[in-house]
Formats: sequence, structure tokens, C-alpha cells
Amino acid sequence: MNENPLLTLAGYFAMLSLFAVGGANAAIPEMHRISVEVMHWMNDRQFADMFAIAQVSPGPNIIIVTLIGYHVAGFAGATIATAAMCGPTCLVAFFVARTWDRFKEARWRMAIQAGLVPVSLGLIAASAFVLARSADNNIYAAAITATTAVVGFATRINPLWIFAAGGLLGLSGWL
Repeated sequence: MNENPLLTLAGYFAMLSLFAVGGANAAIPEMHRISVEVMHWMNDRQFADMFAIAQVSPGPNIIIVTLIGYHVAGFAGATIATAAMCGPTCLVAFFVARTWDRFKEARWRMAIQAGLVPVSLGLIAASAFVLARSADNNIYAAAITATTAVVGFATRINPLWIFAAGGLLGLSGWL
């Protein structure tokens, strides 16, 4: 079936926007699944590269959606994917925020907020796992990822120093 890529982008990202609890990075595993495994718009390496570009670019993390849309359908794809990812969430947030503020002391509101914390953390951890799997194409890259995770978790050393060391190893030809 030959679907219109703009409609496909709009449908996937509009639906995904409503389930991105914790922000765009929480939806990375599903973005990867759709872009790489289901639609075959790109391979693992291209997805990992787009994520890296989105992270180093100024602005919100949602830029990865724009990059995927651009990769699939050019400027129109970038516009449609970004609008589809942001639009539904903005509308829901607008209407829910009005009600949410009225119940700021309610126990059910506090329970929902407390329950969303582990859900968000789990989704973001799943994102990290999917990206590590996509980017770690050899044992050395996997070792750098694991070392960065351990150092970042166990110490106060900025993980960028570990990434810089990995970059130097790559530049020297070790990776």
C-alpha cells in the first residue's frame, strides 16, 4: 500500500504526542520502532545520528521529530511531523491545566503526579536503552556507553568528559 508520507507522519506523531509522558525523549523508543522497524524510513545509524544532532542543536528535544519528518518528506514533512507532535499535546495541556489548577490540594491529583514520575523515568530509561542499542555498533562503542552510564551514575563527573574521550578514541581510529 502506497500511503501519502505526510499523512503517515501526521498520524503517527499526533498519536505519539499523546503518549509522550515525560517529554519527547520518552517517546524515542516508539519513534525508533516506527521510523526504523515499521516504516523503514531509515536505519539504526541514521536514527542515532538524528538523535545526536537533535541533542546538540539549540532548542527543545522535539527537534528529532522535525529531523525525521525532513528525512521522510523534506520541508513539508518536517513541518507536518513537528505540528503533529506538538499540536495535540498543546491542546490537551491547555484544557487540562485549567482543571488541574482547581484541584491543586486534592489527594487524587498528588497521587497522579507521584505515579507519573516512575512512568516518565521508565520511558526515558527505555529511550536510553534503544539509543544505546542503535549507536553501539561495536564492543568499543558499547564499552564507552557503559562506562559513561556508570561514571554518570556513580560520580559527579560530567559525562561530556567521557564522551570527549570516546570522540578522541574515534578520531584516533580505535573506534
